[in-house]
Amino acid sequence: MRKKISMLKADIINQELLLTPESDADLSELTPKGQMLVDSDGASFIYIMENKDDYTYISLPEPIWANIKAAMADNIPAVLAQGDKKIELEGLYEELSYLIENIKGNSNYGEDFVSKVEQVFLS
Repeated sequence: MRKKISMLKADIINQELLLTPESDADLSELTPKGQMLVDSDGASFIYIMENKDDYTYISLPEPIWANIKAAMADNIPAVLAQGDKKIELEGLYEELSYLIENIKGNSNYGEDFVSKVEQVFLS
């Protein structure tokens, strides 16, 4: 079964975008896959991580998009951080840019989601 970890906040600190999970998730076995999905119903972008048996979805919800956009503009490394464990989300900005371009004006993602993405990332 796939696990989903939602990010509670995204802060730019010391030239890193630190993504903090909302729970005490176990990050020890996770490795970045460099691919993303869209959860238009949940207004979230999903970064895919792998572990030895399955995938874990890292949910990047709308409330943290503004900080992601700011970090993306300066190409600051995006890092999943919990305690002393840090994992760079390789390829995040490239994947996100690709998705944003596909979402722009595309009603297949739902008008509400498209509107939210355009307001944050394309304004």
